[in-house]
Amino acid sequence: MRNLGSSNGSRLPTEDHEDEEVARLAISTFQAREEEIERKKMEVKGKVELQLGRAEEESRRLAQIWEELEEMADPLRKEVAIVRKRIDMANKELKPLGQSIQKKEREYKEAMEAFNEKSKEKAQLVAALMELLTESERLRMKKLEELSKNIESIQ
Repeated sequence: MRNLGSSNGSRLPTEDHEDEEVARLAISTFQAREEEIERKKMEVKGKVELQLGRAEEESRRLAQIWEELEEMADPLRKEVAIVRKRIDMANKELKPLGQSIQKKEREYKEAMEAFNEKSKEKAQLVAALMELLTESERLRMKKLEELSKNIESIQ
C-alpha cells in the first residue's frame, strides 16, 4: 500500500529537494541572464550617448566652420545689414514727418492767404476811414467857416 500511495501523487523528500534545487538553479540562471542583459543594455546606452556627444560636437564645429565661410564671402555683411536696417527705420520715420510737413505747409498757405485777405480788407477799411475822416474834417471846416461868417455878419 505504501508503494501505491507514493506512486499516486506523493513524492519522496529527495525528489522535492531536487525540484527545489532545479528551481533555484533556474531562477539564479534567469537572474544572471537578466543582469547580463541589463549590463549589456547599459554598455550600449553608454556607447550611444558617447556617439551622440561626438555628433553634437561635430555639428557645433560644422556650424562654426559654416559661419566662418559665410563671413569670408562678405566680411562686412553684419555691418551692412545693421546700416540697412537703420536706413529703413529712418525712412519709416521720415514718411510721417514728410506728411506732417505737407499738412503744415498747406495750413501755412491757407493761413497766409487768410492773413493777406484780412490785410487787404484792413487796408481798404483804413482807406475808407481816412476818406471818411477827411470828408468829416472838410464838412466840419465848412460848417465852421459858415458859422464864422454868420458870426462876422452878426457883428
